[in-house]
Amino acid sequence: MAIMLAGTSMTAQGYAPAATDAAADEWAAKTEAQMTDDERFSILHGIMPILIGPYANPELKTKWPDDLVPGAGYIMGVPRLGVPSLRETDASLGVTNPFGIRKGDTATALPAGLAIGASFNPELAFAGARAVASEARAKGFNVLLGGGINLVRDPRNGRNFEYISEDPLLSGIMGAEAVKGAQSVGVVSTVKHFSLNSNETNRHTWNAEIDEAAHRESDLLAFQIAIERGQPGSVMCAYNIVNGAPACGNDHLLNNVLKKDWRYKGWVMSDWGAVSSADFAVKGLDQQSGQQLDKQVWFDAPLKAKLADGSLPRERLSDMVKRILRSMKANGLVDAGAAPAVDMKKHAEIAREIARQGIVLLKNNAGALPLAANVGSVAVIGRNAHVGVLSGGGSSQGLPPSGWAASIPIGGGEGSMASWRVERWFAGAPQAALKAALPKAEVRFDPGLYPQDAAALAARSDVAIVFVSKYEAEGFDSPDLSLPGNQDAIVEAAVAANPNTIVVLQTGNPVAMPWRDKVKAIVAAWYPGQEGAAAIADVLTGKVNPSGRLPISFPATMETQPRPTIPSYGTPDRTEVTVRMNEGSDVGYRWNASNGIKALYPFGHGLSYTRFAASGLKVDGSTASLTVRNTGDRAGATVVQLYLMGRGAETKQRLVAFQRIELASGTERKVDLNIDPRLLADWSGKGWTIPAGEYRFALGENAETVGPPIRVKMKQRTWRD
Repeated sequence: MAIMLAGTSMTAQGYAPAATDAAADEWAAKTEAQMTDDERFSILHGIMPILIGPYANPELKTKWPDDLVPGAGYIMGVPRLGVPSLRETDASLGVTNPFGIRKGDTATALPAGLAIGASFNPELAFAGARAVASEARAKGFNVLLGGGINLVRDPRNGRNFEYISEDPLLSGIMGAEAVKGAQSVGVVSTVKHFSLNSNETNRHTWNAEIDEAAHRESDLLAFQIAIERGQPGSVMCAYNIVNGAPACGNDHLLNNVLKKDWRYKGWVMSDWGAVSSADFAVKGLDQQSGQQLDKQVWFDAPLKAKLADGSLPRERLSDMVKRILRSMKANGLVDAGAAPAVDMKKHAEIAREIARQGIVLLKNNAGALPLAANVGSVAVIGRNAHVGVLSGGGSSQGLPPSGWAASIPIGGGEGSMASWRVERWFAGAPQAALKAALPKAEVRFDPGLYPQDAAALAARSDVAIVFVSKYEAEGFDSPDLSLPGNQDAIVEAAVAANPNTIVVLQTGNPVAMPWRDKVKAIVAAWYPGQEGAAAIADVLTGKVNPSGRLPISFPATMETQPRPTIPSYGTPDRTEVTVRMNEGSDVGYRWNASNGIKALYPFGHGLSYTRFAASGLKVDGSTASLTVRNTGDRAGATVVQLYLMGRGAETKQRLVAFQRIELASGTERKVDLNIDPRLLADWSGKGWTIPAGEYRFALGENAETVGPPIRVKMKQRTWRD
């Protein structure tokens, strides 16, 4: 499938051309200078235009301007100066329609962010984000609240499915391409949630404590890479607290790191309900979002009072406004023409391709997969496998053109997010997809309610495919990695009755697999999006050769992880809790390597229906080259993974470069890689330092299965970005 969309002319398709940096700066300065103070303050705060559920506020309706599009956010423009309003939509995995506020409005629903991460394909991240942005633009939105960059520090975090990976290089590069893809069609994209929004438990009062060097070498590095490569128009700060200061009022993070050290020129918007003081403006926040979710409209009257008493310098007020204006101009929002029509069929193809490339084949004993073309009977077992595929919940919840095949209210919990907790299954059933892919086979279904029934169907089938699922949602963590209900018992019963049992996971996180050694094959499909059923069938039947690689480690047990239990889990919402991030920069596979821990399935793991061999690895510390050959009997794709394994006597594992390549059977390709020096370095107050000494590099099939080391002597080097 041709998905590379970079280089396409935007102006020819009806989008306003993005301005150069100099032109954007000049326009922002000139426009801000002509504003009244009331106009300046008017673009520093805005509403969440939703009048349904927990956000119902009839008074807002009387104030809605004509250009408002119901969605996540709206900020007034200044028409007399050509300043457009900001019309914002949640768009991590597709343009959302919260509570169905725009009646009948649907949009392409992409697979989970982890599936995009598992593809290790930056071009696919670009294509997916561009598709979403095109639809958003056609609906009247001009700001996408996407770009989740947070590293997966806890595999129980209910929002991990929105994010990309546990690795700063992978998250940074993939996130940057998503930003570029979105902004290529004339909208602003955010990156979020800055920073350390690692759990949903007490997310407003969770104080993450971390050393500066560890922060710079992990989560902040992921954001830094995404920002410098992608140039997002806005950065969204997080709900949580970082080292004692709220992330949206954190002088160090926003003023020192983001704006001073990284020289970021865009604006910082708050997360919805994350502002508790007008002082946040002085500490780096430029705009208050979803103001009715806060106790007060802090960036109106209270901020005007600060301007009057001098505690908000006029220069800072001008800076806030100019940052917003600059991003508008730089990304084509000013004088934007009518949006062109979108190709929904093409977008569905992109969604299917992301699902295909994101599916990870975890296990495949005795060639259980792909399914034989002449298989006579297939048992499809599992909840809702005859209905659709599962999606994750919360503000990223999509509503695809084919709709929801099932909606199951979960309820529970406290706060506004409880009303969002509805298990949605996208139309398109795995059972039907397998019937279509295997027209000669008898494909029968059991709902997985009782082990005895599952065993009976498995016993009279050539192969049993058990679909297991676990619902995750914003606002809620899981207490552990177990599958809910009696799903483990269903798998155990099926495999006891038929050793030719395959398990397909539909999850937003790693899960425990007590039956792992008994089943023949395991497929991680994540939340596979609107085209997920077809993509799963494509992989199971061999129409597509699986190429996904795990973007997160699957722990063997939580007892070996930095926090075996989630601090403050089960306490009332907004219970104050301080959490020492004792893993520091050693997130995921880095923690495992430093502590001699083996994962159930490691970061970077993924099997194929063909075989690959690498040879001729050369590394000089800044670049690497090698040759990869497909030695199997079918075409396929692999992900070249280059790791730093150690420095001197120290174990220090880091993914330093990667590249996905496709090869026909019997063909080979030379691969050239560039190594980001920050991945070899330590951070200190002086900047980055690569200590002199011997560095060990190795190619890895994954983070734990690596080849012989290449040793490179390096000289000391110190620099600031």
